[in-house]
Amino acid sequence: MAQTLLTPEAPVASVPAAGVQMPARKPPLPALTGVRTLLAVNIMLFHFTPPHMQLLYPMINNSYVFVGFFFLLSGYVLAYNYADREVPLNKRQFWKARFARLYPLYAFSLVFSAVMVRQEWHARSHGQFIAGMILTPLLLQGWNPWLATFWNTVAWTLSVDLFLYLLFPYLLRLPWPKRPLQLIGLIFAVWAAGLIPHTIYLFTNPDHLSAPLDRYSYGFWLRGLKYSPPSYLCTFLVGIALGKLQARMKLTKKQRTGVAVASLAAIVLFFAYVVDRVPYILMHGGFLVPLFGALVIGLSGHNFVASAFAWKPIELLGQCSYTLFLLHFNLINMIRQYHVPQRLHVEAYDPWFSYAVAIALSIVTMYWIEKPARKWILGQRERKLAAATAP
Repeated sequence: MAQTLLTPEAPVASVPAAGVQMPARKPPLPALTGVRTLLAVNIMLFHFTPPHMQLLYPMINNSYVFVGFFFLLSGYVLAYNYADREVPLNKRQFWKARFARLYPLYAFSLVFSAVMVRQEWHARSHGQFIAGMILTPLLLQGWNPWLATFWNTVAWTLSVDLFLYLLFPYLLRLPWPKRPLQLIGLIFAVWAAGLIPHTIYLFTNPDHLSAPLDRYSYGFWLRGLKYSPPSYLCTFLVGIALGKLQARMKLTKKQRTGVAVASLAAIVLFFAYVVDRVPYILMHGGFLVPLFGALVIGLSGHNFVASAFAWKPIELLGQCSYTLFLLHFNLINMIRQYHVPQRLHVEAYDPWFSYAVAIALSIVTMYWIEKPARKWILGQRERKLAAATAP
């Protein structure tokens, strides 16, 4: 099976050094790669809402919650691949693999959307602009609430990724519970702890905003909760605990099917009937994490729901979901800024034309830039190992 996003350190033809035991690879979980398709596409629709889809608006208009789902999946997949290995995790190799996974495409996204820098120049003070130009290439913009969306609006998430990946080798060494019930209790405790800052904000209103909070609300502390890396630590920890739970919990095919169906139905019903009753800040704080976690467990086995998400076209889009997520915002804005649909006389088909261009470019970029760059960076390590073991 092709390499997916669920094999974080999937190397190129490993050449082990003499006497070095290589860790066994876990089987891939293609259904979770397919889930990334749903997440990435919904986030794109959230930023550029399509017309005449009122039935889906309750989900589309709140698709920002799926960013947290990405961090949950990240913690889960990393724990699935690295926890309970006989061979200890090599921090340097892990960080290099994550760098190879994230940074080449990120650098490409900044170069690709360099035209946005001019807009930042006009929208910011000179001090903010200079700070943004320094912090953004270093993946540090998320630590500044005012600059989190500088240059590439959605790329603040990579500040979170960097923070979580730096912590992961140390988090893995924590004394995690061994029993499934203890892990389930820990999951709910960590989830509740993650909502504490958002609940405090809800009752104290430190930004002194008069209108009810929504996606257009603007305030320093609100932006800090929405974009700062520590805000997503608990969601990531829940993902790690789920990965450990998956290794210790034995579910039959029927039980896992029931979990998948029930969690998916609960998510759909929540968006249809409940979402408007939950405060916006709590939604941003990971209110749906338990339902997302249950869906992950349900899709981590063989059942008809997992098979649907693992369908090859969906899995392909899932593989390029990181590319689509990182490129879509500035790309579609540039398509509109330069009136591309009008110039090509396809404005009647927009925004569908823009969606199609974004998906097509994401697939091309994944194969021509992301994967070759990752292979080259990781290949440096393999070539060094091969040279070290050569007679």
